[in-house]
Amino acid sequence: MKVVVSGSNGFIGERLARALLARGRLTDAREQEAEISRLILADRFPSRMRWSDPRVEYRTGDIADPAFARTLLDDAKVVFHLAGVVSGAAEADFDLGMRANLDGTRNVLEACRAQGAPVRLVFSSSIAVYGVPLPAAIGDDTLALPTLSYGTQKLLCEHLIADYSRKGFLDGRALRLPGIVVRPRLPNGALSAFTSDVIREPLAGREIVCPVSPQGVTWKMSVRRCAANLIHACTVPKRDWGARRGLLLPAVVASMAELVDAMERAAGSGVRKLLRFAPDPVLEAQFAGWPRALEARRALALGFQADESLDGILRDHLEETRAGSCAS
Repeated sequence: MKVVVSGSNGFIGERLARALLARGRLTDAREQEAEISRLILADRFPSRMRWSDPRVEYRTGDIADPAFARTLLDDAKVVFHLAGVVSGAAEADFDLGMRANLDGTRNVLEACRAQGAPVRLVFSSSIAVYGVPLPAAIGDDTLALPTLSYGTQKLLCEHLIADYSRKGFLDGRALRLPGIVVRPRLPNGALSAFTSDVIREPLAGREIVCPVSPQGVTWKMSVRRCAANLIHACTVPKRDWGARRGLLLPAVVASMAELVDAMERAAGSGVRKLLRFAPDPVLEAQFAGWPRALEARRALALGFQADESLDGILRDHLEETRAGSCAS
């Protein structure tokens, strides 16, 4: 089976690729499980990783180029479409966001359609499809009204995936991802990057200014759990998924104050001294006003999972950081 991951250089893409190689098998749109014989990783830039597994092939190109998308997806059975630009970049450059997020996804869908037999497609959507002011609770039936171009583009992609699936061109699933942490110390244009910064920097002994208040609430998921949920989306039978292609995922819901408490439990009282709060009203409203009532009943019924706790997310991060330090 040929499997494709677009945006494979990203934080999520690299972790997903490793998880797919470890798993070794996937289920296609015919509900048939088969071994992953080829894992095609694609991004606009050369890979930072040295992939020694013979199943891996790396392709450099722009998914917004229809010819590249067609070549990339030729004979693919499963596609994980993660490529795109994130919130800050899409908001600052409208044309870039439309080209990378909307046109790029349309190219992926058309390349899947050209196969002649349905491809199973898993798409990384976002909770950015919900706009501010946020309601007191968000669940499966909450109306998506994005107030960022990024969220609008993700929602439009969900609608396209639903229509292509309705027509039988592909079997698409769109996961509305929460904040995925802990991202590396690399600028990627995400307005919500602070949700990783405030974890990563104090735990590494560096000072950080948090742009939202201690009472600000965010939804978080570890990259390990994110990769597992993306793969799980590929295993859910079509009859169980149904016609509603966009899916709200469960997540850990916590305030910044609760996060600081968890970091103290993980690394001692010194971390609190490294974090100072200087709220930015715009970021506070857009990214730190998430309701505590996250009601992802449909996802839970389908077998998707949240991390066990903030402590578990931090434990994962610290273990990986230590392992990386030992390896280097």
